[in-house]
Amino acid sequence: MFHHPDDATPLTKQDINVLTSTATSIRLAADIVDRPRNEMTCDDLVKTAVKIGRDLGVDVTVVSGEQLKEQGFGGIYGVGKAAETPPALCVLSHKPEGATKTIAWCGKGIMYDTGGFSIKTKTGMPGMKRDCGGAAGILGAFKAAVECGFTENLHAVLCIAENSVGPRAAVPDDIHILYSGKSVEINNTDAEGRLVLGDGVAYARKDLNADIVLDMCTLTGAQGITTGMHHAALLSNNAQWESCAVSAGLSSGDMVFPIVFAPELHFNEFKSSVADMKNSVACRSNAQSSCAGLFIGAHLFDDYSKPSPIVWLHIDMAYPVHVGERATGWGPALLLTLFGRYSTSALLSGNAPVLPADQASKRAKHDEMC
Repeated sequence: MFHHPDDATPLTKQDINVLTSTATSIRLAADIVDRPRNEMTCDDLVKTAVKIGRDLGVDVTVVSGEQLKEQGFGGIYGVGKAAETPPALCVLSHKPEGATKTIAWCGKGIMYDTGGFSIKTKTGMPGMKRDCGGAAGILGAFKAAVECGFTENLHAVLCIAENSVGPRAAVPDDIHILYSGKSVEINNTDAEGRLVLGDGVAYARKDLNADIVLDMCTLTGAQGITTGMHHAALLSNNAQWESCAVSAGLSSGDMVFPIVFAPELHFNEFKSSVADMKNSVACRSNAQSSCAGLFIGAHLFDDYSKPSPIVWLHIDMAYPVHVGERATGWGPALLLTLFGRYSTSALLSGNAPVLPADQASKRAKHDEMC
């Protein structure tokens, strides 16, 4: 995956530790995704994340069950309230001294997706244990990033629920109020990942004051049609960060490819007569993966027509999360490379793309010399 910035230089002990931590994080992500639902429930993922957080010595916040409803997390609560194990928002927070930036990685953790009352078919449901791939990848990446000396504030925001059918399950025509304060008319209970992540990105903005928000998820079946089985779909409001993510993908092997970011053309797919938006598109032939991402972004930004200082990257990795019947551990390699400049590891920083802030610094230095 990595090469030393100077190919003639032997790997140091720190480099070997970084590679070991990275490999372990990839295996952690794959293990979570591969486990069947009866072995990896919402409670199990929360317990796994809490243990990792405590082992790392970082702050851990868990909001679960009825607490979600009381605190306004209508997306996570609405999706997961019918399941045997309660839904949860689990946040791990690394806050080193001297940090000047705040980065939030938000992961979709649907531990099993039946589709809810918009139920999946008998052939479409098997494999839905993999719908937690985003949260699994975020958790693995966070663990390795902290172990490798991350220098900025970093938060892993895991949005955990099981999309079940039962007397308490959401039904089409329900209206949920998400953590952003925006109302959502449910027209498809099988479009649930965007609801939990809507709460996650809103939390990243309102409670964490994040400068950079990245969400990662197995969001749409259309992702495979849009970018194929090997490249995740990348949607961003920042062209420079988009380019950096593509570069990091090529370097790490967790490849991404940009999709259309045009909210002025696509967000009207969610138009509702009784709420701020619906949760599923009117036309499934109109840039469906872009639209799904835009739904999440709508709970991060107040209005797409107004510029925002927040950098947002949305990664839909529904197909790269697995090959055949097994998980790939997709995600940690990409994030560790993309954000490697914020690491004390020479190996990570040397393989990382030059980030927009670094580019601006280089331009300023050049201007001073001229």
